[in-house]
Amino acid sequence: DLIESELFGHVRGAFTGAERNKTGRFQAAGRGTLLLDEIDVLDLKQQVKLLRVIESGEYELVGSTETRVSEARLIVASNVELEDMTARAEFRSDLYYRLNVLEFRLPALRDRLLDIIPLAMQFIHESCVEHGIVIDAVDREFLHCLQRYRWPGNLRELRNHMRRAVLFSEDRRLTRRDLSPKLLEAIADVQLTPQDSPATLGTTISEQVARSEREILEQALAAN
Repeated sequence: DLIESELFGHVRGAFTGAERNKTGRFQAAGRGTLLLDEIDVLDLKQQVKLLRVIESGEYELVGSTETRVSEARLIVASNVELEDMTARAEFRSDLYYRLNVLEFRLPALRDRLLDIIPLAMQFIHESCVEHGIVIDAVDREFLHCLQRYRWPGNLRELRNHMRRAVLFSEDRRLTRRDLSPKLLEAIADVQLTPQDSPATLGTTISEQVARSEREILEQALAAN
């Protein structure tokens, strides 16, 4: 009932604690775009109500019989396979096929090796700003460790590891020892190649980013 109140709104007295009218997300979106993240958590009853809005645009506020019409565009996201949930009858097939008009699949971070270093640099910068810490240099070995790790937690895990490394850093420099033991243990079996020496990528963050981008472009040119 709480998620229905969030999506469709409610009128005063609709349930315990509903002390005043509440505008739902569909109404607030107007003719704009509404993003529903983790759509897979909706139960079957709530899926029926969402399907009705998608098909006809019609919905009612919780506790009201007045029908309203939504003109919002809808984007939904899920980190699990909705098709598999549909096969197990955990997600309504009619809702799945109604939602699946245009699909974008975002690959896991482990399948986007060229993105790891630029993203790591960005998270390092954000952490430095957040905590008032200055990082002047990042060892090349530090970055190669990031590329060897599988990142089961994707971007959130990368962000957290970079925040931890910044907090553990010494002498305004990031080295392999600033990475968590869990990450280092996971990549222990991967051997360094001769060119993976622990040289630094530059003396400033901007120089490191520039050189990192150059390496990424060179790798992309070589691959294509």
